[in-house]
Parts: sequence; structure tokens; C-alpha cells
Amino acid sequence: MARNRASARLSVLLRHLGCPSAGTIIAHHTSGVGSLASFHPQQFQYTRENNVLSLEQRKFYEENGFLVIKNLVSDADIQRFRNEFERICREEVKPLGLSVMRDVTIAKSEYVPSEKVVSKVQDFQEDEELFRYCTLPEILKYVECFTGPNIMAMHTMLINKPPDSGKKTSRHPLHQDLHYFPFRPSNSIVCAWTAMEHIDRNNGCLVVLPGTHKGPLKPHDYPQWEGGVNIMFHGIQDYDKNNARVHLVMEKGDTVFFHPLLIHGSGRNKSQGFRKAISCHFADANCHYIDVEGTSQENIAKEVVNMISKKHGFKDITLKDVWTFRGRVAKGERINL
Repeated sequence: MARNRASARLSVLLRHLGCPSAGTIIAHHTSGVGSLASFHPQQFQYTRENNVLSLEQRKFYEENGFLVIKNLVSDADIQRFRNEFERICREEVKPLGLSVMRDVTIAKSEYVPSEKVVSKVQDFQEDEELFRYCTLPEILKYVECFTGPNIMAMHTMLINKPPDSGKKTSRHPLHQDLHYFPFRPSNSIVCAWTAMEHIDRNNGCLVVLPGTHKGPLKPHDYPQWEGGVNIMFHGIQDYDKNNARVHLVMEKGDTVFFHPLLIHGSGRNKSQGFRKAISCHFADANCHYIDVEGTSQENIAKEVVNMISKKHGFKDITLKDVWTFRGRVAKGERINL
């Protein structure tokens, strides 16, 4: 019965997007403004009143927890982000606080500065060129529909998914981003994730479980994968295997906005090239920090604090300290975060 419901849900989703094959969504144009006069504001939990999203788009995000906007970021901007990423990989620039990460299968002895050994850079809020992504008017126009006018860029990443070594370590386990965030409310947080090239199942596109943003935050931990798991790649330990899965096929510049409770991940990169995407998690500046001690988030909190303390030699640093440093105003004013 559950499988039938999941199949029916997926069929409705694919019909809505005009998708050619089951289980795959090709990013399509979703612009346009529709009248919201027939809808009462209380019927919308996950979006705010705005004149950007059409009624259809708002209803789609409310129901599914994600929304793809086609061709949102220009080729010129993406090339600039690519150039800056390559400069970082060559260690020509070293922005304050930036974390440069490599795949678990690359031994320290093999590390030579180049984009071929860097799987991700995160916390680029002090790199003025990459942080431009977080202030692009075309991105913030949509972000404001979920966060309101005072917008904080809280977590920044440029992902360079490497060709899989054969150990399947280029996969990212299914997870909910809220697991990493010690601030709330979750409905005032949204991720913008932009493809920097054509992305499909062959090079490890995003896979989402529509509607799971309506559920609770689930316990996460490292999956027991034989080939190893990359640092901080926590995954959900128990989820409904019958839930519909949708693979997001995207072109360069396409951007998906999604809720922090949406269960998602990505498959391994079976191509010979690197798959790049740039993203930022934005939050309403009115959000507030919470104490995660004694909750399912305590494990990641300890891991983050220990990693930052070891890397920078800090003593008595708190999780709030870490996120206060990571956060930067993207629009409006800084309030609580």
C-alpha cells in the first residue's frame, strides 16, 4: 500500500513537471506570477507572501519541499566562480575560515594543490568573489520568498564531486541539512543550489524525497559503507524505503531551492569529469540559536567544534561561535544570527 501511494505521488509530481521518464526530473522553466487571491495565507506554511512565485510554484514547494528555477545564474558568473575555485585549489588565495576538503580515498601523501584533489570548499563567506553568489539579485529574489527581507548567508559550499574511485565514496548519503544547523525555525531556512554544468544521474545529480520536509528531523550518523565515508557526511539511519525518489537533472545555471528538512543526497559520479555546484543555506536574520545538547544533533555539534578547535587552535569555542563566524549578511540587517 505504501509503495502504491509513493508511486502515485511520483506520477503526479512527474506529470506536474512534464517529465519524460519516471524517477527523473529535468529542470524546467517555472517563472510567472499567478494570483493568490483564492488562497488564505494560513494555507502556506513554507513560503511567505511575495510577488515572485506563482500560485503554482508556492503550492508545489509547499507540497514537495523544493522548487527548480531554470537558467537563473548566468554563464559569466558561473565562470567567475569556477576561476576563483581553481585559484583556491592552487593556493593562490587563502580566504579566512575557508575549509578545503578532499575525498577520503585521496591519501595525504598524494595531496598536490589542484582541483583534481579538492572535493569541496566550504565556508567561503570571506572570499569576496565566491560570496558574490550569495548576493546575486536573481538568487535573493527567490530566497526572500522563504526567509523574508533580512537574509543571512549561513553555510556556503562549492562542491567539486570527483569521479568515483570505485569505492563509491563520491556518494552523499540521504540526509536532512537541518541536522547540521543549531538555529530555528526551520521554515525560515532555505538552500539555493546551482548547477555549474550539466548534471544528471551519470555524474551524481541530487536525489530528493518529495514531501519529506513535512516530517521531523531524524537521527543521523555515518553510514557503514565498505569503501569509507567522507568527513561530515552523516546520513539518516532510518527512512521510508518506499518513499518516492526524484533525480534532478539540471543544466548549467539551473537552481533548486529546498527546505532544510527535505531528505536528499546524491549518487556517485560515474563520469570521468568533476561535477561542480555552488550553494548557500540562507536564513531569516530573526532566526534564533538553540541548545542541541541531548538531542540527535549533539554528535555533529561535537564533531564540528572539535574540528574547528583543532584547525584554528581555539579553546572554549562554542557551536554558536562557529555559526556566528560563518554567518554573513546577504541582504538587510543582522538581527539574531
